[in-house]
This record gives sequence, structure tokens and C-alpha cells, in this order.
Amino acid sequence: MKNALITGISGQDGSYLAELLLEKGYRVYGLIRRKAVTDYGNARHLTDQVRFLYADLTDLVSLIHAVKTSEPDEVYNLAAQSFVGTSWEQPLVTAQIDAIGVTNMLEAIRTVKPSCRFYQASTSEMFGLVQEIPQKETTPFYPRSPYGVAKLYGHWITKNYRESFGMFACSGILFNHESERRGMDFVTRKITAAAARISLGLQEYVELGNLDSKRDWGYAKDYVYAMWLMLQQEEPEDYVVATNETRTVREFAKTAFAKAGIRVEWTGIGIEEVGKNADTGKAVIKISRELLRPAEVEILIGDATKAERQLGWKRRVSFEELVERMVRNDLELAR
Repeated sequence: MKNALITGISGQDGSYLAELLLEKGYRVYGLIRRKAVTDYGNARHLTDQVRFLYADLTDLVSLIHAVKTSEPDEVYNLAAQSFVGTSWEQPLVTAQIDAIGVTNMLEAIRTVKPSCRFYQASTSEMFGLVQEIPQKETTPFYPRSPYGVAKLYGHWITKNYRESFGMFACSGILFNHESERRGMDFVTRKITAAAARISLGLQEYVELGNLDSKRDWGYAKDYVYAMWLMLQQEEPEDYVVATNETRTVREFAKTAFAKAGIRVEWTGIGIEEVGKNADTGKAVIKISRELLRPAEVEILIGDATKAERQLGWKRRVSFEELVERMVRNDLELAR
């Protein structure tokens, strides 16, 4: 039986990954931060199957203790300050968790069990002002937010420990991936929850930022399988995980509202653009200046050829099915 240690287990990806590893016979340990009220998040249904350990990425001593306790064969570092917008408001916290925190985790592994295999959750936000389309493993990085910058540090320090100390350390450069478990603060879940509530008369409209931003959206459960595959290879390498399709936030919103039974028509230009219910004429989508980023990432679209060829990975859930699953889930919750 292999031991696996997951940071960020209470999040979307961490909970799906824990389920996958348990199905494969792993003994799973999950790191959570100590709070007055313990928050298991998306992993609350796993409390009788996962051993939870208190630790924090900003505290090396707690990480060393966690590695000693779990004796992991594999560590998946999924914990992060993951809200791009928040990273401008809290750049130092973002750096401490998403950059220095990765170094702390690698140091804990190197100190206690250097033979352990390490996965770092990198992000397509590192590409930022994209230097080529589509983006692949060799595409130069140009992050456009404190979040992207911090994640780039985490990505490079992982590569550095691999090359400096011979550790099996790799990064998955995952493009946007969503699911029914996505947090409400993320734009995709904000849209699907609003579409559900508006269709049931529980909400009038939703405010969004840049509708023209293009993203490559996949299904989170497909993507955590790629994480596991990366740590089963003979040699550690970095991989892009994506769908090679891109859509605007406007397209995502229109699709989500359609799944909720509302046909959206767009009027206006730029900041004045409004999405209206085609049947009632009422505004259901408005733009808020406060939700516009200081520096925008205009387009992300990933080339997952390497992951498909070397890992044998393929995405299973289409964009349409992804949105439908999220809306259906939010309709049930709203009802």
C-alpha cells in the first residue's frame, strides 16, 4: 500500500484526487490548517477514509512533522492562494503560500524522505501575456498577476530541486478546470450558480468582469487523473494539461444560462454591455468595473500533445457537458 500526502485536500482538486487515490488502494493523508472550527471543505465526506494532519505551507516545521508522520511515497502540492483577483489585494500572502510555501514543502521532503515523488500544481496563468498560441511546455512565461508570478516561482523551484538534488519533482501546468465542487468565488461557479438562481426567481442578475477573456476549460476530475499519471512515470517531467479549445467568459455565461433555460441576448459595447433574458428583456448579466483586473490575461489555450502522447491522458468530459453538470448541480442546490 502506497502512502500519499495531499496539500489543499479540502479544495476541488484535492477532494477528487483523494477519491482517485483511495480507489487505487492508497493510504491517503491530507493537510489542513488549524482553525477554531475545522474546515474539511470538499473532503468532508472522506473524514473516515483520510487521515488529516494539521500543517501550513508557510511553516516548515509543521511540514517536516507531516512528512515524518505520513511517510509518503507521493506528495501532491495543491494548496494555494488561488484567487487571481485577491492576489493584487494580498500579494505578500500570495507569495508566501504559492512561492515560498512550495520551497518549504520541497525542503521538508528533501530533509525527511528525498525518495518521495512530488507533484506541483502549476497554472496556465504563468503564460499571462501569451507569447504563442497555443501554449505548450516550451512556451515562454509572462505572468500578469501576483498569483501568476508566485506560481511561476513555485514552478521553477520545483524544476530546480529536480535538477539540483535528483528529486522526482514535476509540475502539471493545468489550464482552467472546473466542476460542481468549484468554489463560489470563481467566475465559472459564480455564473452557473447565478444562472440556476435566476431561472428559479431567486436572484435578478449577476455581475461579471471582462467578458472577452478567453480560457481553455476542462473538467477537474479528468485533470487530477493526469496528476497521478505524472508521478507514475519513470522520469519526472513537466506537462501541460488542457483541452486545446478556448471560449470567452461571454460564451461560458451564455451556455450556462441556456442550460438553465434562459436564452441570453447581448446589447451594448464594452463596459456598457448587458446580457438580457431574450424572453423578458430583463438584464441578467451586468459588467462591474470593480471586477476588471489591473492587467488582463486575454487568451489561454493549451496544447496537451505531450501529456496525451507520453501519459496516455485524454480528457473525457466536453465543455458542454462540464457546464451542464455544474448548472444541474446548482439547480438542485438552489431548489
